[in-house]
Amino acid sequence: MISQNRLASADIYRGFVMLLMMAEVLHFGDVSKALPNSSFWAFLGHHQDHVEWVGCALHDLIQPSFSFLVGVVLPYSVANRLSKGGYFNQALWHTIKRSIILIALGIFLRSQYKTQTYFTFEDTLSQIGLGYTVLFLLAFRSQKVQIIALITILIGYWLAFALYQLPDANFNYTDAGITKDWEYNLSGFAAHWNKNTNLAWAFDRWFLNLFPREKPFLFNGGGYATLSFIPTLGTMILGLLAGNIFLSSSSSQEKLKRFLILGISGIILGLVLDALGVCPNVKRIWTPTWVVFSGGWCFLLLAFFYWVIDMKQSTDAYFLKVIGMNSIAAYCIADGLGIYISKSLKIHLGENYASILGDSYQTLIHGGLMLLIYWLILNWLYKKKIFIRI
Repeated sequence: MISQNRLASADIYRGFVMLLMMAEVLHFGDVSKALPNSSFWAFLGHHQDHVEWVGCALHDLIQPSFSFLVGVVLPYSVANRLSKGGYFNQALWHTIKRSIILIALGIFLRSQYKTQTYFTFEDTLSQIGLGYTVLFLLAFRSQKVQIIALITILIGYWLAFALYQLPDANFNYTDAGITKDWEYNLSGFAAHWNKNTNLAWAFDRWFLNLFPREKPFLFNGGGYATLSFIPTLGTMILGLLAGNIFLSSSSSQEKLKRFLILGISGIILGLVLDALGVCPNVKRIWTPTWVVFSGGWCFLLLAFFYWVIDMKQSTDAYFLKVIGMNSIAAYCIADGLGIYISKSLKIHLGENYASILGDSYQTLIHGGLMLLIYWLILNWLYKKKIFIRI
């Protein structure tokens, strides 16, 4: 059921996404390595990890979905705040504070177990925070302006990478953390989006070294970059457009149809742009093609949850609802308490307690118990009506 204050399908979709993130503790990849002849575990292992560079696995859709949903619910949040007598300036100030808190929280989580504050901005929360205020301002503009902003971001970001100079013969690949013949390197025009030789990497070599560090920043091992917040804003704008559809006077069937058309179109367009070599489909640096392609999947997933939860009025999603309605808490529990919970289980149950089904399934048993504890904490918070809001 859709209310003016809460969009049920968005909560369940968010719960599904956060479950995928928390379920990393199951370590399907480790089970797959222990059972190399099992195609079942190989499939699960593949989709519980990020692809090396070009392409997409299920795990790669977590961050775009989380970002997309920020845009989906923003029109509801704005309408709710203004309906309670709030003013634009008050809402804007709240948004700026929220942006700062999200950025700081991302840095805090990445700084755990470091010897000093680890200034980095590629964390999901930091990426959302960096673009959130702009998204808020766009929420007060017409849909035409929102679409123009989206197109400007995609074309401008594509052009910036395309114009950045490719490595010359004297380029030091070691300082970039890769090799010249890395198997996932792209050739030709697409090389402008190669790992740690692109515009975003060069920006971070300057920007991140403006902050106190244990040692100079040279590269991010995964290829992630601060500037990805710009195309991530594009993903959030797609969510904003979806939120506009929700608030429109169209029928439920028409809304579902629009989500399906936008979803299928986004996936096809992304695949075409990648195949033609116009722009590769790379999540790690959030290429414009990735915005379009992953956005297509986000629309399809939103359509599915909208159909099941809001249109069919399903009441069987309590497990996901508990997670989705406290997503910031879920994120912090998984990212901040995971190591503590893991160590505590081994202290109290013994180092080898998870071998009950054999060594191959140790990580699965241990991770499954961790995941259960995560959910029980969130369930307790839900029943106590304790929701972490920023």
